[in-house]
Amino acid sequence: MTAAENVCYTLINVPMDSEPPSEISLKNDLKGDVKLKTEALKKVIIMILNGEKLPGLLMTIIRFVLPLQDHTIKKLLLVFWEIVPKTTPDGRLLQEMILVCDAYRKDLQHPNEFIRGSTLRFLCKLKEAELLEPLMPAIRACLEHRHSYVRRNAVLAIYTIYRNFEHLIPDAPELIHDFLVNEKDASCKRNAFMMLIHADQDRALDYLSTCIDQVQTFGDILQLVIVELIYKVCHANPSERARFIRCIYNLLQSSSPAVKYEAAGTLVTLSSAPTAIKAAAQCYIDLIIKESDNNVKLIVLDRLIELKEHPSHERVLQDLVMDILRVLSTPDLEVRKKTLQLALDLVSSRNVEELVIVLKKEVIKTNNVSEHEDTDKYRQLLVRTLHSCSVRFPDMAANVIPVLMEFLSDNNEAAAADVLEFVREAIQRFDNLRPLIVEKMLEVFHAIKSVKIYRGALWILGEYCSTKEDIQSVMTEVRRSLGEIPIVESEIKKEAGELKPEEEVSVGPAQKLVTEMGTYATQSALSSSRPAKKEEDRPPLRGFLLDGDFFVAASLATTLTKIALRYVSLVQEKKKQNSFIAEAMLLMATILHLGKSSLPKKPITDDDVDRISLCLKVLSECSPLMNDIFNKECRQSLSHMLSAKLEEEKLSQKKESEKRNVTVQPDDPISFMQLTAKNEMSSKEDQFQLSLLAAMGNTQRKEAADPLASKLNKVTQLTGFSDPVYAEAYVHVNQYDIVLDVLVVNQTSDTLQNCTLELATLGDLKLVEKPSPLTLAPHDFANIKANVKVASTENGIIFGNIVYDVSGAASDRNCVVLSDIHIDIMDYIQPASCTDAEFRQMWAEFEWENKVTVNTNIIDLNEYLQHILKSTNMKCLTPEKALSGYCGFMAANLYARSIFGEDALANVSIEKPIHLGPEAPVTGHIRIRAKSQGMALSLGDKINLSQKKTSL
Repeated sequence: MTAAENVCYTLINVPMDSEPPSEISLKNDLKGDVKLKTEALKKVIIMILNGEKLPGLLMTIIRFVLPLQDHTIKKLLLVFWEIVPKTTPDGRLLQEMILVCDAYRKDLQHPNEFIRGSTLRFLCKLKEAELLEPLMPAIRACLEHRHSYVRRNAVLAIYTIYRNFEHLIPDAPELIHDFLVNEKDASCKRNAFMMLIHADQDRALDYLSTCIDQVQTFGDILQLVIVELIYKVCHANPSERARFIRCIYNLLQSSSPAVKYEAAGTLVTLSSAPTAIKAAAQCYIDLIIKESDNNVKLIVLDRLIELKEHPSHERVLQDLVMDILRVLSTPDLEVRKKTLQLALDLVSSRNVEELVIVLKKEVIKTNNVSEHEDTDKYRQLLVRTLHSCSVRFPDMAANVIPVLMEFLSDNNEAAAADVLEFVREAIQRFDNLRPLIVEKMLEVFHAIKSVKIYRGALWILGEYCSTKEDIQSVMTEVRRSLGEIPIVESEIKKEAGELKPEEEVSVGPAQKLVTEMGTYATQSALSSSRPAKKEEDRPPLRGFLLDGDFFVAASLATTLTKIALRYVSLVQEKKKQNSFIAEAMLLMATILHLGKSSLPKKPITDDDVDRISLCLKVLSECSPLMNDIFNKECRQSLSHMLSAKLEEEKLSQKKESEKRNVTVQPDDPISFMQLTAKNEMSSKEDQFQLSLLAAMGNTQRKEAADPLASKLNKVTQLTGFSDPVYAEAYVHVNQYDIVLDVLVVNQTSDTLQNCTLELATLGDLKLVEKPSPLTLAPHDFANIKANVKVASTENGIIFGNIVYDVSGAASDRNCVVLSDIHIDIMDYIQPASCTDAEFRQMWAEFEWENKVTVNTNIIDLNEYLQHILKSTNMKCLTPEKALSGYCGFMAANLYARSIFGEDALANVSIEKPIHLGPEAPVTGHIRIRAKSQGMALSLGDKINLSQKKTSL
């Protein structure tokens, strides 16, 4: 183990700017007054930590500092004796240490309990048996001291001495067991019990057996250690489970949240009985509700989600769905999101009705809450959850739809869009609900504020109004929403009547948006100084048109055409047919007239003119072919899209369930617990050990089966084989830091002194600490560890050199320059998914774009896309069905998220140039968008580097 890996007990801040003092000045200061001695002792400690030996000061400190009774000096001396070299080069104890040992024997008998306790803590860190041996009687005597601070540190001292040098105190377990039986203080009992767990488990179990009924009355620190013991005993010897499981059940009622959490986790590992799982899950739910810290809530929620992953546990958790929904009272959006997802995964036909009632109440609550940025997002989550419930359990749709349709008039467009999507799916899928949906839609139609929602509502009404009355109602609503017609004349009259000055119209910067195909659409933001009163008086559809939004007019024209054609087929009277068609054509004509006039803020686009003109032509001819296209094929297209979407969802659910199903092959060996050797029981890892390793950052990643993907693949050679010092580094990327494990080999026949690894970083990397200098014997080697902190996702470079002195040489310091270490962005990027709406919103918001031209030797479009996905760790959001088939062109949206929460979007637009022959490579562009410049550039560089497929 290198010096860098030794367990560190004391962290000391070192001011870097001060000059190191000389040994003579330190000697003089150590002979001065108490204040000078304190400062000098601090300087000595810092110099020893930096690698100075200072052997001449040892006797000065023993003579002039050790006898002092000042508490600050005594505390500093404990640190000094911990770090000072105590042996001669040949490994024998220094003579002076006998004097030190005598001083500490006196401190162990000191009347002040702080001095006794801190001395006992110091003895835990000593690794020299010769120093400890004379102190053993004094340490034993401290177990009977009146103060608990001394007694608990005496237990820890005995434990570490017994663990390191058992011969010094062979009867320690027996001594501590007797101490534990008579002890009253909780912290002393906890330390004693912990020692027995690790030193003599049988004695710990004997003690626990005698007081198992009083466990609930113990302090929480002792209860935690008892849970650990029970877990370890039952893990090693499963036959003991029955003896202790009742105790764990009792600890679920503990007043301490930490004990409840550990007890629930232990109970789940000890028993898979439904009652045990239910008790543990109930305990987790109580913890989530009662704990105020959102991080704790998220951690405990993750444990509940882990429970759900087990097929047999899932059935138990299904009965607790209503309890899980109590967590929704938490205001944090992330907690609510996870809770709703968990509830949705667990919902069954038995409890779906109750779930829907709770969610409906929550939706109504969000309407009454004062507007908060998370309220809208929470409403969206609730709408999506209700949508999923209705799709899975069609009987619920009738209860859900009336409540949700109120939100079509909501100011928050995103939530209203989700409701609209749900309504569209419900009206297509559930024939029996169509009259109800159409009726509710007509009720809220006039209150819709968003043009996008208005367009969707128009389409649904045009598509699904099938009775004469409904068609007339739609026409009435459209007339009401359009106001007085002809629009141009009425608007001119209004202007003339009010004699208002010509309003000023200012055009904001154009904003580029992306469509589903990956092409650009431009939106301009217009602002106007039109009076507020006039805005209020204007009907909604008229307002949209005068604002220059004529896309809604094209949608209206299609809707009017559909309902007019349907009206003709329903009503036999020619007069009524002609009257209805004429009214529809009049509305379209007046909109065209408005579009061509100077009244709207933006003139009508050619696309919209073509669409409205087409609809006018269709109505004037009323051909059966057009009737089929407008009234049948539109609906068929929607039906195909919804069924493809449903198929995709079922496929992903099937994959999930396949992952979770525990498959047992017919020829799998049966393991009998009683016949298994203790060392073979590695089917379950020790959770306490795993969590300790995770906290220390020593978690072992499962390496890929491919040897190229193993650790050797991440070793970077830093110097050449002919350099005097050879160095190579293994780059280990953790979540927020990079650990460089550098192997340094002295290839010369000289001793290298003060061999130091000097590093510098480029990019968003920061060196945490400077590696300490080493002395390397001839042909010796050593490992140096360096930590680099990572703050964001971008390519970083670590560069540096190794400097050293040659022993006995008079020349300057020698220097070996290291090769650069490039930190790969792919270590931080993980595939993720988002909805189309979220993708488009982010695409519009993100300001950094990097356009990469495709330059590859791959000749197949799909193969190129898969190659890009593999090399960038991104996920393709475009469904497989949309990419299947062959047409010589492909557009796909990709998405990934970094471990720092940064989003990366990419749009791939590629084609196969057929005129260049079948062997021509793929051409096109990849546009990358990200919030930060570093992310967009780094991802572009990665794509550029890996575009070409290397031939194996």
